[in-house]
Amino acid sequence: MADPVRDRGATTIADRVVAKIASQAAREALDAVPEGGSAPHASVVVHRDVARVSVSLELAYPTDIGRQCGAVRGRVRSRVENLVGMEVHEVAVHVERLHSTHTRHTTPRGRLS
Repeated sequence: MADPVRDRGATTIADRVVAKIASQAAREALDAVPEGGSAPHASVVVHRDVARVSVSLELAYPTDIGRQCGAVRGRVRSRVENLVGMEVHEVAVHVERLHSTHTRHTTPRGRLS
């Protein structure tokens, strides 16, 4: 006897699509992207409908780093699970840079003459 659900085919979601969802979710979770900073970037490895996500981000200084990273982990996990239907076993958050308002305007950028 044929299984009508299985006979309809399969849906495959590319890792890069899941990574875009994770990046957007990280942006949504942050208080703000610091002035002069880059938006969060995510990479994803999917194996049998289980995702492992790595998010790189920059934060303003001073900030509660633990709270911000926890918010990113929670938001990324819930958005990927709800929108894509994959389990998320791990969300690793890497803080790449802290941006200080004190050094932002005093540090010259580029080549000095």
